[in-house]
Amino acid sequence: MEHHKEVIKNGCHKILEGINSMSWENLDDQQVHSLVMMREIARGVVDERDRKVTKNDVITALRYSIEKMVCASRDIIHMLSRMSYEGLDDQRMHLVLRMKELAHGIVDKQPRVAITRSEILEDQVCFVDEGARDSPVVDSIKISNGDILIDEAQSMMHEDEMLDVDQVLGFENGIDEVEESLLSSCFQQFLLWPSDDCVTFEWVQDMMFILEKASQKTLPTEFCHVVQTFVVFKLIDAACNVLRKEPNCVEINCLGEDSRVIVVGDIHGQFHDLLFLLKHAGMPSENQFYVFNGNYVDEGAWGIEVFLVLLAWKVLMPHRVYLLRGNHESRYCTEQYGFKIEVQTKYGNQSEDVYNKFLECFKELPLASVIANRVYTTHGGLFRSIHAATSPSEKPKRKMTQRMDLGSLADLSQVKRSCIDAPHEGPNILLSDILWSKPSNSDGLRVNAGQKLGLWYGPDCTEAFLKQHNLKLIIRSHEGPDARAGRDDFGDMLNGYSIDHDGESGKLYTLFSAPDYPQFGGTRYNNEGAYAILKSPDFATPSFQSFKSAERPMVYPCVDFDADDMDLSQLDSSQIDIEASTSTFSGPQDAPRPEFDFESLGIYNAPSWSVQLPDGSGGSQVVQVPRAPLVEGLPLPPNIEEPHAGAYNYLFELVAGLKHMIATRETENSARVSALRSKASKRKERGHN
Repeated sequence: MEHHKEVIKNGCHKILEGINSMSWENLDDQQVHSLVMMREIARGVVDERDRKVTKNDVITALRYSIEKMVCASRDIIHMLSRMSYEGLDDQRMHLVLRMKELAHGIVDKQPRVAITRSEILEDQVCFVDEGARDSPVVDSIKISNGDILIDEAQSMMHEDEMLDVDQVLGFENGIDEVEESLLSSCFQQFLLWPSDDCVTFEWVQDMMFILEKASQKTLPTEFCHVVQTFVVFKLIDAACNVLRKEPNCVEINCLGEDSRVIVVGDIHGQFHDLLFLLKHAGMPSENQFYVFNGNYVDEGAWGIEVFLVLLAWKVLMPHRVYLLRGNHESRYCTEQYGFKIEVQTKYGNQSEDVYNKFLECFKELPLASVIANRVYTTHGGLFRSIHAATSPSEKPKRKMTQRMDLGSLADLSQVKRSCIDAPHEGPNILLSDILWSKPSNSDGLRVNAGQKLGLWYGPDCTEAFLKQHNLKLIIRSHEGPDARAGRDDFGDMLNGYSIDHDGESGKLYTLFSAPDYPQFGGTRYNNEGAYAILKSPDFATPSFQSFKSAERPMVYPCVDFDADDMDLSQLDSSQIDIEASTSTFSGPQDAPRPEFDFESLGIYNAPSWSVQLPDGSGGSQVVQVPRAPLVEGLPLPPNIEEPHAGAYNYLFELVAGLKHMIATRETENSARVSALRSKASKRKERGHN
């Protein structure tokens, strides 16, 4: 029995430490109240109090915490007003500005208009020491409604209501779950660039953790505070210094006895699937190489996160991680399929500089790889010879049916990859071939007349290329289930890969690593992603690992839907606009929801004001039901007494809120469909295709 109590006491001590150190940003009042309640219960166990914890203890603790936070904020404001910031770099200045903004928000109890660099420099003050920069206030919530929080807490509590510590903490297994939940909420809010400009394994791990947590807890418009432009520019510069030294086709020497290579296809901004892949396949290491075949951005909400994490790995392990270019690493595609909008959303008035910085980096990416002298990987596939790429002014245009000479690795080495958009013609058209070409079941190499970029190449071309360079395998990407829909001559890509050519000299595979694709748009394929594993000593006999999509937070589309390509009759609420279903309901959303102790009636699974709705990305999101402006059935007849009157009031309010939410959702979705139909009609009138 004593051992049991000691385990509970230790667990409560960990809970106390976790709550006291965590950031409560983005928590609503009810969550804050629950955490304080948990903290007081845990403190009672640790201090071995004899009495039970009352809800009045929570009011006192809340008031004390708020007063303490306000006092600390006043001290910080006073300190900032006496210091000068000359000599601070942009990164530290940004943190100081955020600290001052947060401190004013707490003291003023209202949202603070963003403070500018010039405003703070007018105060003529001295350098903020490291202790101030790491102040808990930086990670604190803005108490814009501190009094409301306490008043609301009081309205929900009665002094005679007691909490039984033994009942709450009378089990050991739950303690670890609570501790893990608390610690997961306690994440560093800002990614700082290493002071010595040296990217380490620990820094990359921290970066992945921070970005994952930020994707769950931070609005896209706040992302610029998590990863500042200074950090983006430093990381891209460091990566470009490595990438520009690599040839168009990198040779990967991985002939160690235990070496293996992971080849990854299109990711398309699906950051959480990338994290799963890295954890599932194993992080890059001395014996584990990675080759990524391009298409890191567009179509998904986290293209920035995907590309920055991969750049960090490239800087850390330049001879173990190889990043190739895809057709979406271009100005043309990123303007059409969402990445530019993502950058604008996350970086606001700094977005043009950030976007152009990404474009500069795209131009430095190599185009292909040869692994262990056995395997060729690239994004699109094969290409014409340099001699066949003469401009129309030098040679008459070829007929579509005229045979075209196949290119070689020597031709590939002469491509000028510094073009941000693949050309339609001219001597550098090989860049278009490499990024846009697709396999065909018909022999020969011919222009893709429908797409106007890239080529079709047949099994004879694959056989000739493998034989010419003494290779055994080609792994390309570029096509997912959407590109294969309706094509019976090739695999449907629903398991993430397909054998497209199988000849005497070797095989050609297509590999796609974005499960449940696309994240936004009209048709979801519920496909699996996959990665290829090549092992020593042969490397030419791949194994493929398929995987389902990871859990994703709710996001809003960063892509302009092509109304011409959408089946508007099939649109539903999960495909239209999640924002319309979660954040634009009319009515008194901020009013406190009614509370009732159903346990007093013996009901332990009472209906909640929280409901799960589809999030538009294959998962679900917990949404708070808004209070309705009009409630049917209220006021209640005077002959209904407590506690039944409170239960009826709660249920009538909840039913009215649900009806209001459904009606609002349907109205807004209908408006969205009408807007899309109008958009499609206008595009067709303009001859858009």
